[in-house]
Amino acid sequence: MKKNTKSALLSFAVASLLSASSVYADDAAQTFKWPKSQKAAVSLAYDDALSSQLDHAIPALNKYGLKGTFYLQLSSPVVDQRLPEWRAAAKKGHELANHTLFHQCSKSQPGRDWVELHRNLDTLTVAEMKDQVIMANTMLHAIDGKRERTFTAPCIDKNAGGQNYIDAVKSEFVAIKLESGGVTPDMHKLDPYAVPVAFPAGVTGQQLIDIVKEAAAKGTMANFTFHGVGGDHLSVSVEAHEELLKYLAANKNIYWVDTFVNEMRHVKAHQKK
Repeated sequence: MKKNTKSALLSFAVASLLSASSVYADDAAQTFKWPKSQKAAVSLAYDDALSSQLDHAIPALNKYGLKGTFYLQLSSPVVDQRLPEWRAAAKKGHELANHTLFHQCSKSQPGRDWVELHRNLDTLTVAEMKDQVIMANTMLHAIDGKRERTFTAPCIDKNAGGQNYIDAVKSEFVAIKLESGGVTPDMHKLDPYAVPVAFPAGVTGQQLIDIVKEAAAKGTMANFTFHGVGGDHLSVSVEAHEELLKYLAANKNIYWVDTFVNEMRHVKAHQKK
């Protein structure tokens, strides 16, 4: 995702998403089995390969012993110029995930004046996007040596040249974040290739905590994808981000925080049962 895009998404659906209950759940909600009898999973993800993620987000995650998922736009100068730091993050157990080579989005959508003509998803074919997405996986393998990946479609746009390209690439991934929404309603009905995700910006730590409390009340999953942390675009403050992490670290008996690929492996295995 980029700078001023997705204004509707980035409103964060505050009125609905932040209406979380402070009570964790009744027994009826706890039908999905999380590790160690925890009540909910929380995915902490970060888009676009931004410097503030290396400067602020990763040190904070390491401080609290939590794992994050970083969706890298492989053409970003921050990947090239700070490659050893991304490799170090992977060695610490953080996930490096696919956010395409060039972050193509649909220019025809509202508020997309920033999309460059040569990166307009509307003018690409499904075959072209598939080639690029697979190449991004190859580049990620060269960085961290891993093969299993997850994917977030830039701007959560599904169509290349008016045709769905997600169906052409989903076999390459364990799971894909593809819809708007922070808390999964029902884990058994969740499509692993259309996982809902919230893109918080300009929110407080308590607002973020309220969302994970809602996931615990439902016995499901909270998916965050941040952009800037204390800088860059679509930012949350360092303080708000750390308040959430501190809360999650203090409540590990309630929340399972892991990489998205690990969480979705678990989800898919238990959906089959």
